[in-house]
Amino acid sequence: MCEDGPVVTVTLEERVLARNDDLARANRELLTARGIRAINLMSSPGSGKTTLLERTVRELRQPVAVIEGDQRTPLDADRIRAAGAPVVQVNTGAGCHLDAAMTRRALDDLDPPPGSLLFVENVGNLICPSLFDLGEHARVVIVSVTEGADKPLKYPYMFAVADLVVINKTDLLPYVDFDVDACRRHIAAVNPGATVLTVSATRGSRLPDWYAWLSGGAG
Repeated sequence: MCEDGPVVTVTLEERVLARNDDLARANRELLTARGIRAINLMSSPGSGKTTLLERTVRELRQPVAVIEGDQRTPLDADRIRAAGAPVVQVNTGAGCHLDAAMTRRALDDLDPPPGSLLFVENVGNLICPSLFDLGEHARVVIVSVTEGADKPLKYPYMFAVADLVVINKTDLLPYVDFDVDACRRHIAAVNPGATVLTVSATRGSRLPDWYAWLSGGAG
């Protein structure tokens, strides 16, 4: 307590997150009013998010638009554009995640059509993106079999906020030491309600399960 009365401490993190939550709520209301379903894709770098998105753009029978998040370069946006979807690239510089304000600016530029499916490919990172609501309707975490099966235990908050966890690159299982059943148990330990799918985006294996989830289970 100081001489003038009690000291009230409000952390910068709380203020930043509260402001972000307000903007995210407005984003979600805007998207919902236009019949647009938004999916936030999160993972570590190299999990195969962009490859999964490329196949989804080509194969899903529904209008798709994409917001790409990376620290630098338009490389992933170029791949999505070549696959046939409208896309806006957001480069965060030194930032390790997208936030609701970035998402709103990208939405204004992208102007996804009513009734479309909007994917937000977040910056590759298993920590910060889990803290920032973008206004999405569902969160998907992608982990590949080239990573450790214990990732859900090491980064529990990321997996705890997921509606769906996709275990990708299953075509490489004969060549790596990855225990799918153990990974499923670890996911269930931190998020018993999460749906888990195993796919190979490169080979197309089990992708109908992913498309079915997008059609009926997203959000």
